[in-house]
Amino acid sequence: MAARIEHLVTSGTFSLDGGTWDVDNNVWIVGDDHEVVVIDAAHDADAIAEAVGDRRLTAIVCTHAHNDHIDAAPALAERTGAPIWLHPDDMPLWKQTHPDRQPDHWLADGQVIETAGADLTVLHTPGHAPGAVCLYDPGLGTVFTGDTLFAGGPGATGRSYSHFPTIIDSIRDRLLTLPPDTVVRTGHGDSTTIGAEAPNLQEWIDRGH
Repeated sequence: MAARIEHLVTSGTFSLDGGTWDVDNNVWIVGDDHEVVVIDAAHDADAIAEAVGDRRLTAIVCTHAHNDHIDAAPALAERTGAPIWLHPDDMPLWKQTHPDRQPDHWLADGQVIETAGADLTVLHTPGHAPGAVCLYDPGLGTVFTGDTLFAGGPGATGRSYSHFPTIIDSIRDRLLTLPPDTVVRTGHGDSTTIGAEAPNLQEWIDRGH
């Protein structure tokens, strides 16, 4: 059975640098009828566990460690026994939300996370956060970009631990090189494609300076 992609939207808050904002997050579930991985366990462990159902959850993968993407990860891990994966460069952010709970495994650039016929290749794409990653599966024709690339441009770089020139380098070198018809499934909002976003790179650079 081929892997499929399921989508859940959860709501909560994002807090950093002393401010708090209401946000809706995309939670992505990739797998089949037997096993799945969850990408970004945001806000609501109960809703995510319900969506997973009786399938085996093999990994909880964090695209980065802003609180709105990881706040439900420990509770989901506790309920399911699934390990939490994070890039080590995002530990300073992780500790702000979960000072007493470490991730279980470290993500590394080029690593492949396999589940139910899906092969998610980890692309380290710093900029929005130092340990931000995207997950690319050529077989599914999709890349999960977290908050690195959205419909309409790069993720925000105005807060701590973020850097605009770095996110531009990540998008140009790691994402816009993917096939144009690759579907971009984002951390918030609507999906897009690499082909739809690639022509706008110079405009983003001009706007960002």
